[in-house]
Amino acid sequence: MAGLAALALFCAGCSTGGTGTRDAGPADARPAGPATVPGVVPAGSAKPAQPRVDAVRLVESDPKVSRRFKDDLKPCTGDEYPIDTSYGTLTDGPAPDVVVNVMTCGDSVGVGTYVYRQREDGSYGNVFAAETPAVYGTIDRGDLVVTTQVYESKDSVAYPSGEDIVTYRWTADRFAETDRVHNDFNRAVGNGEGPLPVPQTAKN
Repeated sequence: MAGLAALALFCAGCSTGGTGTRDAGPADARPAGPATVPGVVPAGSAKPAQPRVDAVRLVESDPKVSRRFKDDLKPCTGDEYPIDTSYGTLTDGPAPDVVVNVMTCGDSVGVGTYVYRQREDGSYGNVFAAETPAVYGTIDRGDLVVTTQVYESKDSVAYPSGEDIVTYRWTADRFAETDRVHNDFNRAVGNGEGPLPVPQTAKN
């Protein structure tokens, strides 16, 4: 991946309320039920957390991932690999699908995007792969959105010339392209360096 390094989001629930004053009357002798705290789900009713997968192992054991990518996939520091993992519904499979983005360590440039779908036996199979410099995949309302930065020969990693955004939808047991957008970035803005212009005072 070092050879590719030259290329580059809560729901806050808020609940207010009160009982106000209580009319006088005989006290209720019935035993009080279990106390509940607003915003806290009683024990036993919460859904189990989505099991996480070993994304590194998925990539390394995937026959659809090129040998060069597997050889270059190494930890950046300690045992931290340059991998982002997302879970969501893309293929209506038996479990959430897994989107894995592999990046470079130095510049965090995406070099590979893969989607894994759970099989009937519980294992995961690759149903999408894009091994292109500066690529990154996300899940957007059931669609797979893959963004690829476009670089010209003199572009730095931080300032690409544009981007391609391609949307895929799971159809007939495969991902089919449903939308494509290309954005050209303004080259006149520069890299944001240099002093800001001095405000001019209006003269009467």
